[in-house]
Amino acid sequence: MSCTNGCETYTCEGCTGKYCARKVSIFSMLDDKHIKEVISMIKRRKYKKGQILFFEGDVSDKLFIINKGKIKIYKYTKEGKEQILYILSEGDFIGDLSLLKRGKYEFNAEALQDVDVCILTKDNFDRIIRVNPEIPIKMLEHIHDRVVGLEKLVQTLSTKDVEARLAGLLINFAKDFGRKTSEGIEINTPLSREEMANYIGITRETISRKLTSMQDAGIIELVGNKKIVIKDVERLEEML
Repeated sequence: MSCTNGCETYTCEGCTGKYCARKVSIFSMLDDKHIKEVISMIKRRKYKKGQILFFEGDVSDKLFIINKGKIKIYKYTKEGKEQILYILSEGDFIGDLSLLKRGKYEFNAEALQDVDVCILTKDNFDRIIRVNPEIPIKMLEHIHDRVVGLEKLVQTLSTKDVEARLAGLLINFAKDFGRKTSEGIEINTPLSREEMANYIGITRETISRKLTSMQDAGIIELVGNKKIVIKDVERLEEML
């Protein structure tokens, strides 16, 4: 298919930029003229699975928009253990705080799959908001939602038992990555068993044992290392 920069295929760099810009909530109110300005400033980059987008302590002066694939945002605890904060996928973005004020990243970002991102620098973003002052308001709304999500994660890790944590993780994965089938809700999990364990603050052995227990109870079905089918959502919700 040919590309015309107003195309439906989004195969060229300009069209990919358009696709990124249209996906992101903070740009949703822009008219065609201003969307084109955003597109002209966007740079596209690809990262391979396992590649680091940025490290904690790096200068933060860019907005990363995920056009394809998934990335994990994480920190290391004092014990050197990885603690996952977010899993971001298509249409999500990270680096929004750095657009409001330059600083340093407080976390790491790693590609969970081959990832295609669009990048907007702070200098270019400053030009955009001069004529679109409503964008920072949308950003604050997004930041609020992310802070609420972190507060829930802290509460889960500090107050809920292992079964409740795992049930909550599976329910969230079902919402974000699930696909309804005749067998149940099929999830191609973006994380390994060890990463899932790190996410909810338990050991790999514990999560493997609990998943097997849920399978024996008919709540889920494990298919290989990456696929989980939720058979009984109601029973998972009862565990919360």
